[in-house]
Amino acid sequence: MPDLSPLLAAALAHAARGWHVFPLRPDDKRPAFPDHTADDCAGRDPRCHTGHTGWEQRATTDPNRILRAWSTRPYGIGIACGPSALVVVDLDVPKHADDTPPPQWAGTCDGWDVFATLAARHGTPIDPFDGFGPDAPPRTDITFTHTVTTGSGGTHLYYRHPATGPQLRNTTGERGGLGWKVDTRSHGGYVVAAGSTVAGRPYAVSLDMEPAPLPGWLAGLLAPAARPVYRPMTVTLPPDRRGRYLAAAIRRQVAHLTAAPDGQRNHALFTSAVALGQLAAGGALTDTDVYAVLEPAALSTGLRAAEVTRTIASGLRVGARQPRHLNSAGKAAA
Repeated sequence: MPDLSPLLAAALAHAARGWHVFPLRPDDKRPAFPDHTADDCAGRDPRCHTGHTGWEQRATTDPNRILRAWSTRPYGIGIACGPSALVVVDLDVPKHADDTPPPQWAGTCDGWDVFATLAARHGTPIDPFDGFGPDAPPRTDITFTHTVTTGSGGTHLYYRHPATGPQLRNTTGERGGLGWKVDTRSHGGYVVAAGSTVAGRPYAVSLDMEPAPLPGWLAGLLAPAARPVYRPMTVTLPPDRRGRYLAAAIRRQVAHLTAAPDGQRNHALFTSAVALGQLAAGGALTDTDVYAVLEPAALSTGLRAAEVTRTIASGLRVGARQPRHLNSAGKAAA
């Protein structure tokens, strides 16, 4: 076999650790595929024939797929955190002189300082410069885990997602996250992997070891709010065979959505929205009816409100291209 390019070798090395990788645009943070969002998906991409298939679903550990992809272009490497069972804490640095901490974090300089403050509050002080070497005692601070230095000078701390408990998702800084300049990535998120560059600046491993378990206190801070109990909205249907058909169609789609496993719920929501959107386009339901039955069901699975709204809207648009009309017997016809 010929010598591997550094990017291909890095992608294979990450996959060998069980981390699911996918191509990023060369020297960029953005995914190379797909070239469209769920809202803009027209189904023309072969992988999107049954609904939008994004970078998370395309991420892989298959060496053959990785070899084919990274042999064509010098793609950057993205790691899909959810399929890889990772939680990555992203400790960022200020980008400009006016990028200063809010009052509650006064005195901190960057994401590392904020994270250190949180760790100390929870009885786990951070001392990154002490205790290394062959004769050092076992480390107990939470920075002793797989660590990557980012292109901007920040830090990625890799942890194993808890095997039990709620599915952790992404958080962002002050907006529901841990604090200023501290983001996290897990299910639904990705990070630029070591071996990649962004704007010519490399991402490099600074501590090469297996990810440590996510500390319990950190898992507690990142745990999502309790899911709402699914209570279907009332949709008025005619008391005839037509109404019974529509009620059965709604039940099927709600059951399909609520039974979807982790990682497939947004796709299940999209396909259900397409199916009911076809009936709405044919005049049997309204778009409002579709939102009324799918929105609470989707929220009960843990999908986020903004994600749910976008996905239903996308499904309705796709469904409208193939209306289904009910005949007088209450059966659907194309």
